[in-house]
Amino acid sequence: MKLYSYFRSSASYRVRIALNLKNLSYEYVPVHLVRDGGEQLKPEYRKVNPDAIVPTFVDDEQHAIQQSLAIIEYLEETHPEPPLLPKSPVDRAHVRSLALQIACEIHPLNNLRVLKYLKRTLGVDDAAKDAWYRHWVEAGFETLEARLAGDPRTGKLCFGDTPTFADLFLVPQIYNAHRFNVDTTRFPTIQRIHDYAVQLDAFARAAPGAQPDSE
Repeated sequence: MKLYSYFRSSASYRVRIALNLKNLSYEYVPVHLVRDGGEQLKPEYRKVNPDAIVPTFVDDEQHAIQQSLAIIEYLEETHPEPPLLPKSPVDRAHVRSLALQIACEIHPLNNLRVLKYLKRTLGVDDAAKDAWYRHWVEAGFETLEARLAGDPRTGKLCFGDTPTFADLFLVPQIYNAHRFNVDTTRFPTIQRIHDYAVQLDAFARAAPGAQPDSE
C-alpha cells in the first residue's frame, strides 16, 4: 500500500487516520504542496493523479484511488475490521452526512487552491483571505455543532464512543481551523469530540506533526 500525502493536507490526514485504525502498514510518499511551486503540479505526479491533488492511494501498483472519501470507503470494504460505519442504514447515512458536511460544505471553500486563487488572481490581501477562511469554517461549524449537540447518538465521538467516518473528517478540519485562528471553543461539542479523539493512538500517529515530511 502506498499513500501520496502532504502532512498539512486535511484530506490526507483523514486517510492516515483510517489506515491507522485499520492497522494497515503503508508507504508514505510525500508530495509538498508549496515547495517549488507545488510538487503536485509536476508531470511526474500528474501521471499518478491528473487532478494534481492529494491524497492518492495505491493498493496494488495498478489502480490509483483519488478523493479521501472514496479511499476510506475502499478501505472499509476491503478491510472491514474494525468498522468505521454503524450497522443500521439510517445510522450509516447519519455518519456519512456528518463527514460530507465537512468534505463538501466547509473544506472546498478553504482549501489551498481556493486560497491561492483569492490571493494571486483576485488580489485579495492576507487579512481578507484569512477572514474568508474563518467565515466559512465558522458558518459550517455552527450548524455542525447544532447537529452534534442535539443528537442523542453523539457520544464521546461523533457517533457513540468509537471512531467513525465523521471523526476522521472532523479532526483534520479542526487542525486547519486552528492554523487560521478560528476559536473552536465557541463550539463546545465539536471541541470536546476533538479533544478526546486526538488522544487516541490512531489519530495521534496520523497528526501532521508526526509525519516524515513535517516542517
